[in-house]
Amino acid sequence: MNNKSQESPAKAAPKRVVRVAAKAEEDAKVVAQTAAQPVVVVADLENDADGTDAGKKKSDRYYEAVGRRKTATARVRLYTRGDKNFSVNDQPFDKYFKGIEFKNIIEAPLVKMNCTDRFRITAVVKGGGVVSQAEALRHGITRALVLFNADFKKRLKKSGYLTRDPRMKERKKPGLKKARRAPQWAKR
Repeated sequence: MNNKSQESPAKAAPKRVVRVAAKAEEDAKVVAQTAAQPVVVVADLENDADGTDAGKKKSDRYYEAVGRRKTATARVRLYTRGDKNFSVNDQPFDKYFKGIEFKNIIEAPLVKMNCTDRFRITAVVKGGGVVSQAEALRHGITRALVLFNADFKKRLKKSGYLTRDPRMKERKKPGLKKARRAPQWAKR
């Protein structure tokens, strides 16, 4: 019992994560020794020789949300800065979703809130079909817009874009051909 009481405070202490450049790793060890909480040191290997980030901008602020429909999921990021383009799975939006109906489905919340050219949007879409992915993307964009501005919630909710469409394919049951389709049966 004595051992457990001594171990629990050490386990309960949260760990701090410190991101440092590779050449400043010694300084991080000194900080770790002086701090009361344990520190996890993550070396940044993608830095330049002078210690600045090579490909990342620290001023990139974004709002992230996840949208879902059937088995499709979309992780959406709305960036407030940068060029105002729209990419899905590292492809231009128009190349991934071909057709005006998908464009209308996806951009509906942006059109509703009059901010079509205000954000740079990146999305990662997985699962489902094309229509399901488009509706999942719409759901994700709507959730991210609400994070951006809470005043948008009332209008977007009234339009039905915030509601997660729960309709999914029903599972197959044992003894049946599909979810409800029974095998053919003849009396004689």
